[in-house]
Amino acid sequence: MFIAAALAGRCGAERRRRIDLSMATILTAVGFMAALGLLLALLLVIANKRLYVFEDPRIDQVEDLLPKANCGACGEAGCRPFAEKLVKGEIDPARCSVNSKSMNQVIADFLGVALSAHERWVARLACDGGGNVAYLRAHYSGLPSCRAAALVSGGGRGCTWGCLGFGDCEIVCDFGAIYMNRQGIPVVIEDKCTACGECVTVCPKDLFELHPVSHRLWVACKNLEFGDQAEHHCEVACTACGRCAQDSPEGLIQIKDNLAVIDYSNNALASKVAIERCPTGAIVWLEADGTVVKGRDARKVLRKGTKGALPAV
Repeated sequence: MFIAAALAGRCGAERRRRIDLSMATILTAVGFMAALGLLLALLLVIANKRLYVFEDPRIDQVEDLLPKANCGACGEAGCRPFAEKLVKGEIDPARCSVNSKSMNQVIADFLGVALSAHERWVARLACDGGGNVAYLRAHYSGLPSCRAAALVSGGGRGCTWGCLGFGDCEIVCDFGAIYMNRQGIPVVIEDKCTACGECVTVCPKDLFELHPVSHRLWVACKNLEFGDQAEHHCEVACTACGRCAQDSPEGLIQIKDNLAVIDYSNNALASKVAIERCPTGAIVWLEADGTVVKGRDARKVLRKGTKGALPAV
């Protein structure tokens, strides 16, 4: 009995020793983690003070005054980068073409800067070959998208360079500045256009360009064929006849690759005289309200239906 009691006492002591050892291990671990946490917190505080980058609080306020469209029309990646440059004085509030002039003035007053006169830019389409004037060489049946159609033998238009008319540009325009007319040609509403460039990017035929509104002389064609061959595919194609170049001031218009090309560095010389003798109406004058004016010799197009298949040569 004495031996049993002694053994029991030894077992109890061993158990207590193990418990004490476990508690010491746990307390050591807890203490280590607490010390590590305090050390890391101290390092974060030091890093926050040493690496702190000051951000002007006006950036948030200016961003709230912007439309948050993130369209890129100002030349920046979005409204936040634009606001940062505005606060730094690296860019003018008038560069935001989505905001109203009055709201841009509010931003200018807030920043204590002058609002410059920034000319608006708009998208222009270099094609007028709708279904009533342009022939088809094949009927496309598939996904109703210009980009999809362009992958299938160019989309079926007789003119390789012509608009396919499925309206990808209308779909991507977030400002409702483009609509498709009844002949399947996009029409840009200049008052709504912000020159964001989405239509330029999405068009598989590269028919859209961004221009200042002061560029009133415009070639609505990209066909590079010559003469009768160009007209064989589209009645309003540029035939490279050269009359516009002959009638305009020297250096304003040249014929390059069978297409009239306007030198907009001489835009001050531009006038309606350049369009008057164009036989197809491929070169036009755009009035301030967006009205398209063709010359006196331009062939009148009265047909409302589609041209259909290409005629035999």
